[in-house]
Amino acid sequence: MNDGHSGNPAAPTANLLGDLPARLDAEDFATLAEGGAFRLIRIVSTGQATPDGEWYDQPEDEWVLLLQGAAGLSIEGEGAVRALGPGDYLLLPAHCRHRVEWTAQDGPTVWLALHFQPGAAPENRRLT
Repeated sequence: MNDGHSGNPAAPTANLLGDLPARLDAEDFATLAEGGAFRLIRIVSTGQATPDGEWYDQPEDEWVLLLQGAAGLSIEGEGAVRALGPGDYLLLPAHCRHRVEWTAQDGPTVWLALHFQPGAAPENRRLT
């Protein structure tokens, strides 16, 4: 009989904002889930920024959500730094060069980043 359940137990409940460090020497990257075409990562920053002269240039699309704290994000070709706060999100297409200019100094900045194969998202939809 197939009742629609695999029989595998669910993963334990966790909290994205729990047990956050007050200060880190480097950003903390934790893979929360991954499959053949995606990787979901929680990133915790405590004042870190991309080193001068360096840019992220990733082969995957990345949808990023800032959950807590604040950050400044530069995208190559844009004149201004984008200031991000809790709830702000954006889609960075594969090879969209970007860098983190700053993250909040007064507490942890928590990001949720979904990396996936280029073109898998139909478009960057905005909530209204």
